[in-house]
Amino acid sequence: MNVLQPDPATYPAQLAEKQQRFRALLAPFAAPEPEVFDSARLCYRQRAEFRVWHETGQGHYAMFAPGDKHQPVLLDQFPVASQRINALMPQLQAAWTDPALGHKLFQVEFLTSLAGDALITLCYHRPLDDAWQQAASALADQLGISLVGRSRGQRRVIGRDYVEECFRVAGRDFTYRQPEGAFSQPNAGVCQKMLNWAHEVLGPREDDLLELYCGNGNFTLPLATRVRQVLATEISKTSVQAALANLASNGLDNVTLVRLSAEELTQALNNVRPFRRLAGIPLADYRFGTVFVDPPRAGMDPDTCELTRRFGRILYISCNPETLVRDLARLQDTHAIGRCALFDQFPYTHHMECGVLLHRK
Repeated sequence: MNVLQPDPATYPAQLAEKQQRFRALLAPFAAPEPEVFDSARLCYRQRAEFRVWHETGQGHYAMFAPGDKHQPVLLDQFPVASQRINALMPQLQAAWTDPALGHKLFQVEFLTSLAGDALITLCYHRPLDDAWQQAASALADQLGISLVGRSRGQRRVIGRDYVEECFRVAGRDFTYRQPEGAFSQPNAGVCQKMLNWAHEVLGPREDDLLELYCGNGNFTLPLATRVRQVLATEISKTSVQAALANLASNGLDNVTLVRLSAEELTQALNNVRPFRRLAGIPLADYRFGTVFVDPPRAGMDPDTCELTRRFGRILYISCNPETLVRDLARLQDTHAIGRCALFDQFPYTHHMECGVLLHRK
């Protein structure tokens, strides 16, 4: 499997291989047959990052094969990236002939959305001056994009430092602010399928939801419409600010968001120590029926895993099936898998995104 030179004809076979591997990983837990959500074969990534490789006086987009950081693969197009990224690539490359934009440029990051928004980040090994500002402003106007320039100790923003996304979940459109430099799901089409699956699996509830690792509110927004109220946590300040903006723009007022890590909230709920950020939040008034977790690749730490055991239902989205299996082994004496799903966020790679719903035995 090669994401740099994908062959769409191989896609069904590689998805079937992932399905078989996921089924085998969950076999010890008597899991039901996984639901499978495929990806578009091409143009599915809304984010892309390239090194700029200077050769014979010209800059080229470059990526590196896994395990090889010395021999670049020079690219004119990137077939797995969104159509918007591929349309912008040659236009941006042509602008590098202006020394104000191309001199000591070493990295380019694209961030786009299904809604058609686009932001480009240009990274330099030199200070950004007024000549750069003037040239970059003209380029942003020409391309109809926002643009961020970065160098050591500098960050200049032309337009906005985020893109706006829109996902349709159960017939309702949810709008999102996705900031430059913050995490967002790269495969927006599959992300929309994940949101719809989680919304359906959670179901209409008359109790409350605890959400750990909420990010910019990607899942928070649609899940908040299914419960009485939500207590959500996130440690990244940038993501918290985006989540608050997203909640406000979507008119959701039943979510309380606290800037704490999952480990810190676990300590608070276990009365290990108090946190000023929880002052005024009546934790005892919540009637949590479900906990939703979408942890990083490392999965949940042991204490947080033990915390989830208290809940009747655990909805777990994972970007690393191996750590998911480790956490399931910790929970299997009290919880069983009711539903599971494979989301092919990363075609032509070995990576898998998956979800499970556990209920107390």
